[in-house]
Amino acid sequence: MPLVSRLMIRTALLYLALGSLFGALMLGNKGVPIHPMLWVLLPSHIQLVLLGWIVQLAMGVGVWILPRFVTTAAPRAAEQLAWSAYGLLNLGLWLVVAGSLLPFWLSASWLRWLNALGGLAELLAALAFLGHAWPRIKPFADVAVGER
Repeated sequence: MPLVSRLMIRTALLYLALGSLFGALMLGNKGVPIHPMLWVLLPSHIQLVLLGWIVQLAMGVGVWILPRFVTTAAPRAAEQLAWSAYGLLNLGLWLVVAGSLLPFWLSASWLRWLNALGGLAELLAALAFLGHAWPRIKPFADVAVGER
């Protein structure tokens, strides 16, 4: 299993734990009110579980399981795209989480840009992963005998 794939899967598991903690705090707050401000965790919970856990796990498994065909193109370029997707997804995730939590404690005009920058980084991560995965997806009939 490639290193980038292992890191994506392990990071996804960490995001599952953190997202579950946020969800448990909000759910517990419904039954036994702890603090009304706990509901500010909802956007972060959604980001951590949907993008941090589900999308990153799917990307990690995709990097690992999609077939690698022998091509004339440099395999390093595809590996760099996978690493870029990993870095951009995590950067975007933390920017969006910071952009949804920090305005409740700090008041600065630049904080409103964190969500937009995070969303842009997440979009670039999706495009980088698409660039990595697209050449690896071929119909079986198009695969030459020597490429299998």
